[in-house]
Amino acid sequence: MSFEVNILGCGSALLTSLRNQSAQVVQVQNRHFLIDCGEGTQVQLRNHKIRMQNINHIFISHLHGDHYFGLPGLLSTFHLLGREKEIHLYGPAELKNLIYSLLKASNTYLKYDLHFHALNFKSSELLFEDKRVEVHSFPMRHSVDTCGFVIKEKVKPRKINRKATDAYEVPVYELNKIKDGADYVREDGSVVENSRLTFDPDAPVAYAYCSDTSYYPQICESIQGVDLLYHEATFGKDMEKLAKQTKHSTAEQAALIAKQASVKQLILGHYSARYTDLNVLLDEAKSVFENTILADDGMKISL
Repeated sequence: MSFEVNILGCGSALLTSLRNQSAQVVQVQNRHFLIDCGEGTQVQLRNHKIRMQNINHIFISHLHGDHYFGLPGLLSTFHLLGREKEIHLYGPAELKNLIYSLLKASNTYLKYDLHFHALNFKSSELLFEDKRVEVHSFPMRHSVDTCGFVIKEKVKPRKINRKATDAYEVPVYELNKIKDGADYVREDGSVVENSRLTFDPDAPVAYAYCSDTSYYPQICESIQGVDLLYHEATFGKDMEKLAKQTKHSTAEQAALIAKQASVKQLILGHYSARYTDLNVLLDEAKSVFENTILADDGMKISL
């Protein structure tokens, strides 16, 4: 699959035997992005057969322990495995000192380069870009500085119409240019328009990750129209007062965000340990936004 979301943990601060703490791997066109790294993340990577060495970019949304306590161990494991390829780490500015203090205390000198990028909590920012994918951050509202992330494909190359390229005897070395939208100029100088040689590409896919945040409609501009939105639903409506105090969201509020942002599908997560029957949260959200599902550890969603 060209775009897949792997849920490694969807619980909140208190660990349970049913749910691990926040962590996801998003695979986009052979790029592997780790979002948050709660305790036990590297065990989950092994359990679900996701190759750790494929991860080159790690995004930490904020500095509550259930979102980054697994990171020092993971970085150490990369080192012990003899990794040489660089890692790019994106997170709150204070995270850099935390990581390097732990490494110094254990007399650990990484065999690979660790490049740290401080997040901007004032406005949306482009964090990563190559010819196929972009990753943006955007500020949310929580008890500490917190960012959400949007991972989205760029416009994909056009699809080659093999019958047409064969009929016009297009050389193989011209195909990449044609995929990028170029016309084909034949040896006699005549031009074959690109539309005769290709089909329209699949629409680019976008995924948004929102955890942790209180109800904050201002994020809708950053996540407008995404194919899948992961939004925290720590509490049910019966705990709305507590949600407000702790700057978390209810399932209903997550659904309101999904509706206001016109997303295609909502997935709830970051459940409080008090909920053993998650259908309470699901029913609450679906009453506002029908196309809602529950996250579960080990779930894979192909987009």
